[in-house]
Amino acid sequence: TLPQERRKHEEAAQEKIEYHDGKIEEVLSDGRRILTFHDGTKKEISADKRMTTISFSNGDVKKIMPDQRVIYYYADAQTTHTAYPDGLEVLQFPNNQIEKHYPDGTQEIVFPDHTVKCLYSDGLKETFFPDGTVVKVEKNGDKIVVFSDGQREIHTAQFRRREYPDGTVKTVFCNGRQETKYSTGQVQIKDEEGNLILDKK
Repeated sequence: TLPQERRKHEEAAQEKIEYHDGKIEEVLSDGRRILTFHDGTKKEISADKRMTTISFSNGDVKKIMPDQRVIYYYADAQTTHTAYPDGLEVLQFPNNQIEKHYPDGTQEIVFPDHTVKCLYSDGLKETFFPDGTVVKVEKNGDKIVVFSDGQREIHTAQFRRREYPDGTVKTVFCNGRQETKYSTGQVQIKDEEGNLILDKK
């Protein structure tokens, strides 16, 4: 307890002002100022006046940093919101999910499993999975899936197509017709019932 007592003694208020509205202002020996409001909110201003910490009675804490970052901790949600001077905003959730909101409207979400989802202001959505799979969804709904083994899948309103690393391309059209083009040049077309209607080698 000796070091704690010494610390308390060093932090002793050199000056204490009590205002009519119930606010108390203390100037500590190290130059910090602490304002305590009647509702229990405390505002601490660093000696150099470059950092401010506001502790609210509900447990929330707001820090204004020397580099102009504003860090707000929401106690109930256990979430931290950091606003940077350049407009970037970062939210950190208790499950380790992190969201970044960029000034251009882009959002980046990092999920606890390390999946990353990017939402762009032009409507494009990209998701990067830990296994290397990438899914892109265009504003019009077209989807491109790139698998870590090199396969690609394209989904549009007209067709679904899978492209294999060996050059084979299989397309299923919205009417059910299937077309397979092999890397050898062979082409097979099946009707919506799966009957072979063309096999060109």
